[in-house]
Amino acid sequence: MTTSEDTFTPKAVVLLSGGLDSMVAAALAREQGYALHALTIDYNQRHRREIEAARAIATRLGAVKHIVLPLDLRQFGGSALTDDIDVPKDGLGADIPVTYVPARNLVFLSLTLAWAEAIGARDIFIGVNALDYSGYPDCRPEFIQGFQDLAELATKAGDGGEPFTIQAPLQMMTKAQIAAEADRLGLDPAMSWSCYDPTADGLACGLCDSCRLRKAGFSEAGVIDRTPYAA
Repeated sequence: MTTSEDTFTPKAVVLLSGGLDSMVAAALAREQGYALHALTIDYNQRHRREIEAARAIATRLGAVKHIVLPLDLRQFGGSALTDDIDVPKDGLGADIPVTYVPARNLVFLSLTLAWAEAIGARDIFIGVNALDYSGYPDCRPEFIQGFQDLAELATKAGDGGEPFTIQAPLQMMTKAQIAAEADRLGLDPAMSWSCYDPTADGLACGLCDSCRLRKAGFSEAGVIDRTPYAA
């Protein structure tokens, strides 16, 4: 999908998974005046619903271009999202859950960085969150700062004195604050998709970590989410 782009408008590449956090991050980039270039990685995860959501969000936010890039991480496995491992449904635990995809944000940000450099964008938006989340190490502020430092070393632009900025506007927000921000931005939460393990008839399971965090956030914020849940 491509729309017109003003030559004088700054560009930003947004890593758009189709989830709530990436939708809000993309909308914040647009609110700040960036021309959105949305990148969705189709990593052959266990369901397609998130990809469909990403397409709808990119259209809704008027992305200049939306690329859905295939990358088959099922070849590696090692996660309940890319392997024959059950998605846990018994609530958040103390350990990093099996829904962690090995080095996912590192891999995805590297691809986002490559596209940003190719089109002359110097701002990259990602919807990671380090408060109400499942404990993934690649969501921490230290990781985001480390990748930004690496981007300066790894690119022609960075070497030439044009560093990249990795924007993580939701980094220190609670899920309730993110839900409230979606409401402020006029976004329909149900356009996004968070569930790791939807039912055969297309409902969010309501029991995986991601569903639990999402439901609790909207409940605390007092914002209506029309996403259909099985439980």
